[in-house]
Amino acid sequence: MTAALALLFKLLPLYITVALGWIAGRYLQASGSHIAGIMLYIVTPSVVFSGVMAAPLSPEVILLPFVVFALCSLIGLAHLWLARRVLHDGSASMIPLSVGTGNTGYFGIPVALLLFGEQGLALYIVCMLGTTLFENSLGFYLAARGRYSIRDALMRVARLPSVYAFGLAVVLNLSGLGIPQVLTPLFDNLRGAYSILGMMIIGMGILSFRGLAGNLRFTGLAFFGKFVTWPLVAIALWWLDATVLGIYDTAVHQAIFLISITPIAANTVVIATLLDTAPRQAAGTALLSTLFALGFIPFMVAMVLS
Repeated sequence: MTAALALLFKLLPLYITVALGWIAGRYLQASGSHIAGIMLYIVTPSVVFSGVMAAPLSPEVILLPFVVFALCSLIGLAHLWLARRVLHDGSASMIPLSVGTGNTGYFGIPVALLLFGEQGLALYIVCMLGTTLFENSLGFYLAARGRYSIRDALMRVARLPSVYAFGLAVVLNLSGLGIPQVLTPLFDNLRGAYSILGMMIIGMGILSFRGLAGNLRFTGLAFFGKFVTWPLVAIALWWLDATVLGIYDTAVHQAIFLISITPIAANTVVIATLLDTAPRQAAGTALLSTLFALGFIPFMVAMVLS
């Protein structure tokens, strides 16, 4: 408990940033939607690029996004099967996105930097790209439930700047090239902006979230998948690799575990709104998961990573 409280204290600046975002939205009429485009097309690709450039790449590390993508897909498909049997209001198709991915960027990157330092952050970002790929491909397709074709989902991936930033960084890293020293402060500042603006977007988004908006089964299933199934899968993979496979070291296991305990992604609400598929359900549940994670993450980190 002492360790959890200590981490909670260290995370206090992140919570204050969320509160500042709420103040900006409530009293300054600031809109997270205006910031989202800058984050998606400029800041996020820059963070992915610099993180991969700093990572000690090997075939095993390059494989990590696809390992995480496979885990997201497995968890999302399993819970979709369950959701279709307990949810009958049209919201079942949003369950894969709710449980498979997470707020690995805005919420996870500041926590990863705090817990793991620069080297661990680089590995975390490589793993994080797997959730981004799931969110913008299979996750979107499952949420669309036939409204959009596989081709449309793949086109979304093709338009995702972070994918190209990842590929370019892998090529440059393996070629022995690094980020010029003169540009290092720029990427450091962009990473700081990513954390600050991302957490403030969460605070701004709270303005439009109005509770659970109905179906408690949806919220319960989403919470079970996100905060029970995902961590158990991450721990099982950690045990299997540490005792049998021996492919990755502890730093990778810790990065995947942190991904597993992040709250529901804010982009889940964006996609639900775009598809007009239970947007209020998704918004209320995402808000509750973010509030829950403020205490859940320090507790889980203290229990598993300390």
